[in-house]
Amino acid sequence: MCGICGLLETGGGAPDRDLLGRMNQTLLHRGPDSGGVRVEGRAGIAARRLSIIDLALGDQPIANEDESVWVVQNGEIYNYKELREELAAAGHTFHTNGDTEALVHAYEQWGPRFPEHLRGMFAIAIWDVREQRLVLARDRFGIKPLYYREANGTLSFASELKALLQQPDFSREIDLDALEAFLDHAMVPAPLTIFAGTRKLPAGHVLTWTERDGVQVERYARPAPPPEREMLNGSEDELAERIRETLRDSVRAHLIADVPVGVMLSGGIDSSALTAFAATESSERVRTFSIGFEEETFNELDKAREVAQRYDTDHHELVLRPNAIELLPGIVEAFDEPFADNSALPTYLVSDLAAKHVKVALSGEGGDELFGGYYTYVADYLAPRFGRVAAAMRPALQLVPASTRSSSWEERLKRFAHGGHLPPLERHHAWREVFSADARAELLAPGRRGTADPVDLFRARYGETNGAEELGRLMDVDVGTYLVDDLLVKMDRASMAHSLEARVPFCDPVVAELAFALPARHKVRWFDKKRLLRKALQPLLPETILGARKQGFSLPTASWLRGDLQAFARATLSADTLRRQGFFRPEVVEPMLDAHASGRRNASRQLWALLTFTLWFERYAA
Repeated sequence: MCGICGLLETGGGAPDRDLLGRMNQTLLHRGPDSGGVRVEGRAGIAARRLSIIDLALGDQPIANEDESVWVVQNGEIYNYKELREELAAAGHTFHTNGDTEALVHAYEQWGPRFPEHLRGMFAIAIWDVREQRLVLARDRFGIKPLYYREANGTLSFASELKALLQQPDFSREIDLDALEAFLDHAMVPAPLTIFAGTRKLPAGHVLTWTERDGVQVERYARPAPPPEREMLNGSEDELAERIRETLRDSVRAHLIADVPVGVMLSGGIDSSALTAFAATESSERVRTFSIGFEEETFNELDKAREVAQRYDTDHHELVLRPNAIELLPGIVEAFDEPFADNSALPTYLVSDLAAKHVKVALSGEGGDELFGGYYTYVADYLAPRFGRVAAAMRPALQLVPASTRSSSWEERLKRFAHGGHLPPLERHHAWREVFSADARAELLAPGRRGTADPVDLFRARYGETNGAEELGRLMDVDVGTYLVDDLLVKMDRASMAHSLEARVPFCDPVVAELAFALPARHKVRWFDKKRLLRKALQPLLPETILGARKQGFSLPTASWLRGDLQAFARATLSADTLRRQGFFRPEVVEPMLDAHASGRRNASRQLWALLTFTLWFERYAA
């Protein structure tokens, strides 16, 4: 696991080696074990390394035999041993024992589309000295980040925006389309970044640069649900066994390391399954890490302990008594961009806990999107049957007192009534949106509106899967947006802030192919979620885990914003600060704070978004 960065002088000349070194140093937290810089002609590439595989010989950058191709990577290639055998048989010579060297030879063998052959999580940069070609690649699910910028004759790239900010000419102009998307989604989706002149390489894409063609971005992989006629057939017992063995194989691959591997154990189905598989596949006693809350309705420590005891793990836990006022600046520092998923806070803390004991930990991201774990999928299932009835009840539901939990049944019913009558994609989005289009129009100051509709990113993804089952199409939208740009961003930044490598076995090409091919009836039926996954895991997990209501890594932010966090929020979102920053209208924000504090409205999601953006702006853009 590493952080990578680079500079390419597109007009010729040598890159600024000192600047490249400073960029690399900002990524120290991603790779504290070693650092390397290589300048060849007009290009320079650099990496910080967290040593996981081939501890002695794996420092980067790494070259081929005649040093005509150089590579840096952030991530792990789980099929690297098979690749090495295949490439050695084709005549390539290896001088290390790790996965990174396989990449230069894979590029030599297959060209810029070499990522098609990789099973892993990665952001890769290759500089081909002979061809004068730069190749950047990102894994199929976007597990590892990669930003790039082309300005003033320089093409630069990095694992995090903070490295690019080292460039003296970096423009901090806010991308207003990205701001609108953030207010809509609570994150900034690819290819946008919050800065107008910088972009993210989308998941499953390759960027190439040559002097003749300039920058070219091409998709090389697109995990997706197949047409409905091609869905898997078979009995539930047969399919459950196939799921179980496919997940076992994925966990086995994700355990490959020359250092101990742990599991982030929340007590939910997905992380409990990973613990079960890791404990039975590992040659060592597995370490597990859990976070709990003082608020009992948000606490799953009992479930986590039950799984830890069943599999005799070396279990570590922390009861969260968070001082959000102290922790939020660290979260803002780690994320580079505005990010309003409040579960970043416990993820940040459990990563800190795990990093005290291991360098690698497995995490359960992807299980909900692939196997049907969210209540939004229940709502998608129910909407054709009851959506219009719920919409008619909407005026009456507004009279129901606001809950302190956005996941309460009252709040879910309100959201269902809000979007249940809409077309499939629009209603699915309506249940996730933070600020609606009308709310953004009211909130944003004059001249601060974007020109693009944030929902267009969802529509584009949805439009690619015509012919697939409806629920599968909506789950695929979440895989390509919410999973990539929220959950995986959260896990990457929170874990890497503590020099911890987080691996996500559900986000494996083999697992995804199987999950996408399962008919929707095996995932969601009425209020029953993850139907077939639960059946697959019955031999491994107790019913207390399999039958429990999903909680996730949510936080009691609604009650915090009415209590200990209220004064901090009001100070941060003061009229003076908002006018100085110039994005949000104080006359809209102040009544929102008042309505939430009085209990008339649960505006915790909206206030958290405004709070995190304002703190981010003060740190990175003011």
